[in-house]
Amino acid sequence: MNDPKFLTSLGARIRELRLQKDMTQNELATLCNFEKASMSRIESGKTNVTVITLRKISVALGVDLTEFFRF
Repeated sequence: MNDPKFLTSLGARIRELRLQKDMTQNELATLCNFEKASMSRIESGKTNVTVITLRKISVALGVDLTEFFRF
């Protein structure tokens, strides 16, 4: 299933949390062992991320996984 509106909202929420931590996309991508381009696609809602990917991002941001769904 591909839900562009949901993925866009999820990506925007990840971006919001990243900016609250004063992190660049590159810094977050490095902590997650991703390419910066991958982080850009996630934040723009162009990638249907896995739960494992979300978990890596949540650990890197120091937030609970549920924070991604508060939009």
